[in-house]
Amino acid sequence: MNVMKLMKQAAAAQKNMEKVQGELAGKTIEFSSGGGMVKVTASGDGTVRAITIDPDAVDPQDVGMLEDMVLAAVNGALSDVREMASSEMAKVTQGLNLPGM
Repeated sequence: MNVMKLMKQAAAAQKNMEKVQGELAGKTIEFSSGGGMVKVTASGDGTVRAITIDPDAVDPQDVGMLEDMVLAAVNGALSDVREMASSEMAKVTQGLNLPGM
């Protein structure tokens, strides 16, 4: 393979990946648990932006259930963010004939 062509492909891929990372930071995912009682919004860069808890989910006698719902919603949102990021990055590297990609 032509080394110059490989270097150009690598540079283009890097530029496209940086662009996609910037775009991902502007996208959000919302995930809910407990039948919508707890909602988590996360940005494409993996930052949790908001947690919304329905007042009906707050039971002082069962804090453990609320904690479980929050944990499930956070983990679900972050999992969806990783899946979205992986999908977007795959689009960038698709068709490139670069070693290790």
